[in-house]
Amino acid sequence: MPFQILLNFFLAFLWMFLTGSFSLSSFIIGYLLGLLVIFAMRRFFQTRLYLFRVWAIIRLTLLFTYELIKANIEVLVIVLRPNMDLKPGIFKYDTKLEHGWEVTLLSLLITLTPGTLVVDVSDDNSILYIHALNASDVKGNVSSIREGFEKAIMEVSR
Repeated sequence: MPFQILLNFFLAFLWMFLTGSFSLSSFIIGYLLGLLVIFAMRRFFQTRLYLFRVWAIIRLTLLFTYELIKANIEVLVIVLRPNMDLKPGIFKYDTKLEHGWEVTLLSLLITLTPGTLVVDVSDDNSILYIHALNASDVKGNVSSIREGFEKAIMEVSR
């Protein structure tokens, strides 16, 4: 991925030097032409095109923002309700993530979402113990994390 980004910038600057125009618009045109060249030569790279990973990072950021807003509203409703009918609890989450940074990112995203907190991570990084403010639907919580954050992290990293 870093090689593709550097190659794209190199092609953009090469375009600027060949055209003799050193403006922002010339750089953007060169960058887009460089993207087309890299896309045409994508089979020669060992990794996928870097724009797919950039798009996956943007999607992960938007997913986290959506989940953050949704969880804040849910916690606000719980706090403002006259009788707090909570069923807090800790549940086990088996993750499919392999690298330590992926598990750390997942733990941070879960902890930063209101109403959930990662209490512990197993030594082999395969199990997370999560405290939830409302743990009445453990299967729903697990599937929400698996189909949301974990899937998005896998798209970024692989």
